[in-house]
Amino acid sequence: MKFDILDNIDSLHGKKIYFASDFHLGAPSKAASLEREKQVVKWLDQIKKEAHSIYLVGDIFDFWFEYKHAIPKGFIRLQGKLAELRDSGIPIVFFTGNHDMWMFDYFPSELGIPIYRKPAQLMVGDKKLLIGHGDGLGPGDGMYKMLKKIFESKVCQWLFARFHPNFGIGLANRWSKHSRISNNKKEEDKFLGEKEYLWQYCKDVEAQVHHDFYVFGHRHLPLELEVGSQSKYINLGEWVNYNTYGTFDGKDFKLLTFEK
Repeated sequence: MKFDILDNIDSLHGKKIYFASDFHLGAPSKAASLEREKQVVKWLDQIKKEAHSIYLVGDIFDFWFEYKHAIPKGFIRLQGKLAELRDSGIPIVFFTGNHDMWMFDYFPSELGIPIYRKPAQLMVGDKKLLIGHGDGLGPGDGMYKMLKKIFESKVCQWLFARFHPNFGIGLANRWSKHSRISNNKKEEDKFLGEKEYLWQYCKDVEAQVHHDFYVFGHRHLPLELEVGSQSKYINLGEWVNYNTYGTFDGKDFKLLTFEK
């Protein structure tokens, strides 16, 4: 089992790596999203002095599609803060999620933030982390896995780009809202015990390749679960209800909560 290598860091020099996911900016309303965005920017501003690097682990936006000459309206506070942090020399890495998989060149070219679409490894000293959003991994959910292949296809992306942004973004926002309602009805945001599919995915990977920490989002639940005697699965939670994030100092991984 092979994964891309994000980085190989000898020492953090007393700083920390920060992780967060599932801001879902844009949902459920413009006003609620704006308040959440301000919280995220406040968090980024507070961590910048201690941050060695920052990993944004998917579903940062509730919907995102980059047209050739247009991007979704809004989120300018977050983009401005990310640009400031990058200009100050702090590395930022973005993993796409199931809500923002249609990110292409804008963040890399405008902000200097690379984008990853699959889980990748980060080496820090003698510790190995596997990082990814988490959608489509583990057993089950065959319908979504099929839809993901369609959405990731160049043909699907080309066809969607034919829509005028007013129609395309409006259509996608309605789809996203329907998806959230469906998930709530199925209670998919509750702990599934041994059926936690990302936890199972981590166990399957660990049986082949050891990682000290598995860091994912997507499940919307802050979780710290043992994968093996020397390994942990961390789910970063989300910022609609929990405001949780992770820190890694080269030895210990902590799941923390920002002010609500």
